[in-house]
Amino acid sequence: MAEVLLLHHAQGLTPGCRAFADDLRAVGHTVHVPDVYEGRTFATLDEGMDHVRQVGFDTIRERGRAVAEQLPNELVYLGMSLGVVPAQALTQTRPGARAAVLLHGAIPAAEFGQPWPAGVPLQMHTMDDDELGDVDVARELAKEVDSAELFTYSGDQHLFTDRSLAVYDADAAALVTQRVLALLDRLG
Repeated sequence: MAEVLLLHHAQGLTPGCRAFADDLRAVGHTVHVPDVYEGRTFATLDEGMDHVRQVGFDTIRERGRAVAEQLPNELVYLGMSLGVVPAQALTQTRPGARAAVLLHGAIPAAEFGQPWPAGVPLQMHTMDDDELGDVDVARELAKEVDSAELFTYSGDQHLFTDRSLAVYDADAAALVTQRVLALLDRLG
């Protein structure tokens, strides 16, 4: 079974983020879900992003790194939207990453000053018309990373995997979960 570090999106550690982690745990994976917002959640994405701007993107990334330092190196990093930033940074800069799963966003690999680690699987999920989902960046990253899988879903919702939000898409989210579990199963 895999050990996963799941980093939440800009609205905070919502019940939907926790439920996604629970879905992975239900089949035996160990999932760590730190709260990099220190207990705060936000009703809208705009409110969450305002909080990130106040706290600072570097602070959020550092909080994710600090949590990872308390865990084994051999992790699967899973980021949801804002959580993609620390998840991808950790995958590219911390030795031992087993895989990365990026939900609702992607960052150019060059952003972290190191190439994608050889042989580390990458799985990305976003909606085709999500203006915040970085689908063009994800497509470029998929071309750069030999082990990349890019899955796009019909629609324009951003945090469609979070069942506690109005934008939740049950069918697309179920397919995401199925594909993430398949990746984790391949890791052993």
